[in-house]
Amino acid sequence: AEPGIGELRVRNHASSLNFHDYCVAVGLLPTDDGRIPMSDGAGVIEAVGQGVSGFEVGDRVMSCFFPNWDDGRADSIAKISGIPGDNIDGFAAEVVTMPAAAFTRMPSAYNYEQAATLPCAALTAWRALMVEARIRPGQTVLVQGSGGVSIFALQFARAAGCRVVATSSSGEKLERLRELGAEETINYKEVPDWGDRVQQITSGQGVDVIVEVGGSATLAQSIRGIAMGGHISMIGVLTGFSGEVPTAELFQKNAMVSGITVGSRAHQLDMIEAIEANGIEPVIDRSFALDELADAFRLQEAQQHFGKITLAF
Repeated sequence: AEPGIGELRVRNHASSLNFHDYCVAVGLLPTDDGRIPMSDGAGVIEAVGQGVSGFEVGDRVMSCFFPNWDDGRADSIAKISGIPGDNIDGFAAEVVTMPAAAFTRMPSAYNYEQAATLPCAALTAWRALMVEARIRPGQTVLVQGSGGVSIFALQFARAAGCRVVATSSSGEKLERLRELGAEETINYKEVPDWGDRVQQITSGQGVDVIVEVGGSATLAQSIRGIAMGGHISMIGVLTGFSGEVPTAELFQKNAMVSGITVGSRAHQLDMIEAIEANGIEPVIDRSFALDELADAFRLQEAQQHFGKITLAF
């Protein structure tokens, strides 16, 4: 179909898997019957509708997780609705036609698979650190595990001149996190009370910023490990949708917990500039063809991957 007023038709070449996509696929997030999944996409513009400026046929573009959130804060439901692969059809398709606001340019040196890792995971990490916590050189940032958000957070924190502490249940993954620049690592299987270990390795100061992807099961340890006046960017619900919070310790530390859902189109454009300036490359575990999507989700479900799982088509 030809794009309508304000729309682009994009030949899609890649997507990537996020926990959000998994929730849609297994029915944790109910969607309309026949919904085409996948929130992330990257491809090339085939046709430009009337009234579109800033895009031309042949431009390489990537998707926006929130097509209706252009700039400013997430201060209305309207801004965080219209998610591809959830509220509307997504990027598990070879051709998509969407409003131009649903896309930005790609980092110039990236291929399509690399670009497709960015719209959800990387932008979430970017907003958590750069927009909400406003990290500064010399601060210490803690990241949890080795999923897409956590690895991008490690890379952004290092690029910003911060030290990084990383947690994982796998010694092999911890070694790889050290190779990516983590200064200290903690195996949370061996050290379940890792918040105390964080205090030890920071000489009782705690870490300045924590990218909290675990949810209720890890929040108590994050509060234990955070510094006075520190910032916990709360992202994940991997361990459940609610849980107990040690509120006394939280307010005693004068720490802030901010809820994060990805970011705006303006945040995405800023992130792309930073990626280009620092030469950051995404860590991709494995690539699948579009018709292997079920196998890709099984790999994601097994939680053995390191970094992003992509689709190429």
